[in-house]
Amino acid sequence: MKNHNLAVIPGDGVGPEVTAVALSILDAAEEQFGFSTMRTEVPLGADHFLETGNLLTEEAIETLTSSDAIMFGAIGSPKVTPGVLERGIILALRGSMRQAINLRPVRLYPGVPTPIAGLTPQRCDMVIVRENTEGAYVGTGSTVHRGTTAAVATQESINTWYGVERAVDFAFRLAQQRRKKVTLCHKTNVLVQAGALWLEAMRVVGERYPDVEQDYVHVDAMCMHLPVSPERFDVVVTDNLFGDIVTDLGAVVQGGLGVASSGNLNIDGSATSMFEPIHGSAPDIAGKGWANPAGAALSLALLLSTLGEGKAAAAIERATAAVLAELPGLAGEAMGMSTTGVGERIIAVMQSDEAPGLPGDSLMEQLAVVQAGLRDRA
Repeated sequence: MKNHNLAVIPGDGVGPEVTAVALSILDAAEEQFGFSTMRTEVPLGADHFLETGNLLTEEAIETLTSSDAIMFGAIGSPKVTPGVLERGIILALRGSMRQAINLRPVRLYPGVPTPIAGLTPQRCDMVIVRENTEGAYVGTGSTVHRGTTAAVATQESINTWYGVERAVDFAFRLAQQRRKKVTLCHKTNVLVQAGALWLEAMRVVGERYPDVEQDYVHVDAMCMHLPVSPERFDVVVTDNLFGDIVTDLGAVVQGGLGVASSGNLNIDGSATSMFEPIHGSAPDIAGKGWANPAGAALSLALLLSTLGEGKAAAAIERATAAVLAELPGLAGEAMGMSTTGVGERIIAVMQSDEAPGLPGDSLMEQLAVVQAGLRDRA
């Protein structure tokens, strides 16, 4: 029996609630599919920071680094100045763990309501590959004459060939396992220098994968095309800032932030990958049992796929999709079922194997193939 060492960061707000549900689903999957996990909880987030004054300690980093994967709930609180937790924990973890890729599927599951009239699951099945360690998020900045009418603020965006090329290469590798199309999303007509670097990476990397079609779309046009013609896209590769924005739009298209999952991937096996729902800590509904745990469950499926537990990952995805189709709504009280109730229903469907198959190929299997290839190369 395989055993996997997991680090768990429940975090703040609804984070502990959805994480607890994901862990209960994991318990059931372990029993059903014959593997085990050893879990270590790591207290990070707003509450921990306010209580101890610590953001990311050496002890926490050591625990996270020694794990096989990290399950992350959510962090954030209006009691903490914006940017402190994001830079001090989230961006610091992505950098220290060398998590080169933020992977966000945008997939409309059968029966899940979407605000886009007439949209079908067959038309909405893409993966957004977001460069995860550079761009505006890690660029330096400064302000002079702060607090006066003469204040001047600068913020740089850092783009290196190393970071861009590995993101583009990952996108092409993934596209080879899917519908063989990669779209670069950028703003090359305004961000001329950074855009030229990304375009050159697309050209050079594309020569290695002659069977993969290349496409380009400006980020503002992407915000128009994604809702009305998502079938145009298979694998989209983009920079850190643009990726953060367009994936939230994608989440709305696929049914809301509560449905969206993500993985922060270390792609060469040199450190640990981290998986999280993208809905944030939502402190306004914390403790009410309203949070939709689907994003956490689907993030767990991504996590298991990278650990080689493909059957369990696919079963969790199918069961979660089936339960989402049963819900009268996807947010707040309109869900018609408590956070824990949704989790219990996912487990019941998974154990009964009553979930129907999903249209399209399994992203879980595709991701496992790409990760294995990258690690073999390393």
